[in-house]
Amino acid sequence: MRARIRIVVLAATLLALVAPARTEVSEEEAAKLGTTLTPIGAERAGNAAGTIPPWTGGITRPPAGFLPGQRHPDPFPEDRPLFTITAENAHEYEAHLSAGQLSMLGAYPDTWKLHVYPTRRSASYPEWVYDAVIANAARAKAVLEGKGGVENALISSPFPIPTSGVEVIWNHNLRWRGVRVSRTEGETAVTRSGRYTLIQSIQELGFPYASKEETSFTRRYPNVLIAIKEKIFAPALLSGNGAMVIETIDQTSDPRKAWSYSQSLRRVLRNPYVAYDFPADGSDSLRTVDDGEMFVGPPDRFEWKLHGKQEIYIAYNAYRLHDGGVGPKDILQRRHINPDLARYELHRVWKLEATLKDGADHIYSRRIFYLDEDSWQIALAESYDRDGRLWRINEAHALNHYEVPVHWSTLLVYHDLIARRYAITGLDNARKPPQFKEGGDPREFNPNALQYYVR
Repeated sequence: MRARIRIVVLAATLLALVAPARTEVSEEEAAKLGTTLTPIGAERAGNAAGTIPPWTGGITRPPAGFLPGQRHPDPFPEDRPLFTITAENAHEYEAHLSAGQLSMLGAYPDTWKLHVYPTRRSASYPEWVYDAVIANAARAKAVLEGKGGVENALISSPFPIPTSGVEVIWNHNLRWRGVRVSRTEGETAVTRSGRYTLIQSIQELGFPYASKEETSFTRRYPNVLIAIKEKIFAPALLSGNGAMVIETIDQTSDPRKAWSYSQSLRRVLRNPYVAYDFPADGSDSLRTVDDGEMFVGPPDRFEWKLHGKQEIYIAYNAYRLHDGGVGPKDILQRRHINPDLARYELHRVWKLEATLKDGADHIYSRRIFYLDEDSWQIALAESYDRDGRLWRINEAHALNHYEVPVHWSTLLVYHDLIARRYAITGLDNARKPPQFKEGGDPREFNPNALQYYVR
């Protein structure tokens, strides 16, 4: 069996021999990865003010006493808020706040606030993932034809030194999140009065693209980013239903595929269209399919413009929201989540603007994304309606799963300023945290397996 990791390491070693025509990143620039830049392309140094520290490797080992399978204890238990941003004092901090964050404070002046903590650059990944990103820098190429895609990339983000906006959104889409993950998912849409019904499911995720070795899983799904199946176990009305999605990378000739299993019909049905601005299941139309994970899917309906970096307060190290001692009633409040459980830190982010192409169809006319430089995770997304009004503000409350290690969201929150409601995904506090495994079996992710999985 040919090991993909050997290809990655070899490509990194032979970086200087790669033909310049294959990449817009010069050899001199690529040599910065792992030196003045981190292995995934972030600035290693802190900022001039000293409010953002240097990156020193992130979390490299779990806290003392941590056992795999446990919920993650906060590795920074002694940290206290430096200050709290409210509607009243927001003008003092607006240089480090986005338009959406200011709008949230203005919409809910009596209840919403941002507790700002010391910045901890905790994001980290396995060494072989770093090797892959460094190798990608010299060879990866964005495909602009059709629905778009990426060539000559493996395992993780293809463009650690991006030269265009579309490269940055591919860095988010293809960022490394493990190879095989089992997790419990809790999602709901909270009403204006604060009521909700939590939909709970068990999910199995496979990331063939992210594998370090060539296996039957990667051979069967060479163009697949994520394969996911789920079965709902609560509430009782939906229990026994299931779904499966095969999320491809280049969707021009190999589009996303989705199936659902209905307990009442006892049949697996192919879903003809689950993409772009189609309303996401369980969201009460408060988020779109491509709002998933802040953004997912092909980028072809938008023009992408990179605005460089800036420093803003983003949700980070969300271990209090992840804690097993809190539950839905502690987190979910009217209008928004409990701000006392959220943690914000000052980080450098890439600012990315997506503008709807002429003649393209989507409910959003414009979107602004802020991507954490240490992970390529979209931390904050703001969406505008067809009349140009700021409509939705989405946040990823992320942390380091330090037993892997990997930086990934623990709770995703989707605010609708017009409806004055919000939806969430990722609420799993009463259950085991995500379990990360190696490998994968292609037989797990086909329509025939779905009916047996939900039983």
